[in-house]
Amino acid sequence: MQRAGTMAVKRFFQEISGTPEIFSSPTKLLISGRSFSFMSSQKDPALELSLTRNRRWIVNNQIKNIILRYPNQVVPIWLLQKKFKTLDLQGKALNWVKKYPRCFEVYLDNGDYYCKLTKQMMSLVDEEVSVQDEQEPVIVERLAKLLLMSSNRKLNVLKLNEFKRIFGFPDDFLVRILPKYPEMFRLVSYGGRQSSMELELVSWNPTLAVSVIETLAKERKTEPSFTCSLPISWVRAWEKFHEFSATPYISPYTMSVREFREGSTEMEKRTVGLVHELLSLTLWKKVSIMKLTHFRREFKLPEKLNVILLKHPGIFYVSSKYQSHTVLLREGYNGSTLMNKDPLVIVKEKFGDLMQEGRSEFNRRQHAVNLETKKDKDMLLLKSSNRGIRGTAKASEQDDSIGKQGALHDPEERERFYKDLFDDDEAPP
Repeated sequence: MQRAGTMAVKRFFQEISGTPEIFSSPTKLLISGRSFSFMSSQKDPALELSLTRNRRWIVNNQIKNIILRYPNQVVPIWLLQKKFKTLDLQGKALNWVKKYPRCFEVYLDNGDYYCKLTKQMMSLVDEEVSVQDEQEPVIVERLAKLLLMSSNRKLNVLKLNEFKRIFGFPDDFLVRILPKYPEMFRLVSYGGRQSSMELELVSWNPTLAVSVIETLAKERKTEPSFTCSLPISWVRAWEKFHEFSATPYISPYTMSVREFREGSTEMEKRTVGLVHELLSLTLWKKVSIMKLTHFRREFKLPEKLNVILLKHPGIFYVSSKYQSHTVLLREGYNGSTLMNKDPLVIVKEKFGDLMQEGRSEFNRRQHAVNLETKKDKDMLLLKSSNRGIRGTAKASEQDDSIGKQGALHDPEERERFYKDLFDDDEAPP
């Protein structure tokens, strides 16, 4: 029965795309004790590569942030090991940080290993802070746009905190940025609890309530529409895309979202537009679907958001890499390369370059060590082999000598031995 249901889902998506292998097999997710079946897009090697590259960067960036939060910006390795579980990593923390010697400095003190950032890393940290200061007007606009897209112009502070790095907000944006703009933002807490605290947009700014698609359409003097980033050979998918594009574009900032019925064409159009705009505002043009669903109520997202995203493979790419479903904006990438990079991304990529340089240095060292170890082993084997040959020859000689001497004590053997050497008349008496 379950297999029949899975096949039906596959047939449904094949009908949408017109391509038999456009969607991968369903992945089981466990959410709040319930099991859900989640489909992902057909594997795109280039976009999967971008996620693999980002994965190492994300982990090391989290380690960097952990180190910066500790006194003197030094962390014991044993404590970092405990944090590995939250980073979804296995193995030894010491081995991991040693692989990136340009980023992390490891030293031994009183029998314990400690880790701190290298001077090169600290320089990049300072550069990132400097860029964030320069980008403050952009960050403020980005934050206002998020609030403008929410149904009541408010967002829960704890939930918003989960998005801060995705959108390039500083870790301390609540105390560093908000107090400077009282005419735009204010913190409210109707329940009196920290968990119920919300960030509210004080004033509506119509110049900010314009999506990326609407801005581009204005520049081109065309009607707002989505872009399809699929090969021409995906004929049915293109047909579905043109059919979807035939209906009017609905801005994610529209005030009439409450009028849209769940499952209607208008609701789907608005949902696609909203996710497109959210991804456009992120630094890396990607976001975890699970994090998106945390804002289902605030952004009026449909219950089956994953189904809608998968219905539009020309706009979105859904990956199940690392057992964490991520949606990427296809038009934001050229192959595996991110396009139109934010200044913060450029700084963060310098961190990635430093990681790669350190990893290459580590690999070269390990290769040299392995060669030296192999050379030492080969020398030991050669010496052992030579000793074995000499020992065998010497033992053989000793055995022959002892054998001959022992045989000559036997009168018959003695006589035969000398008979072979001399004539009978020359044999000794």
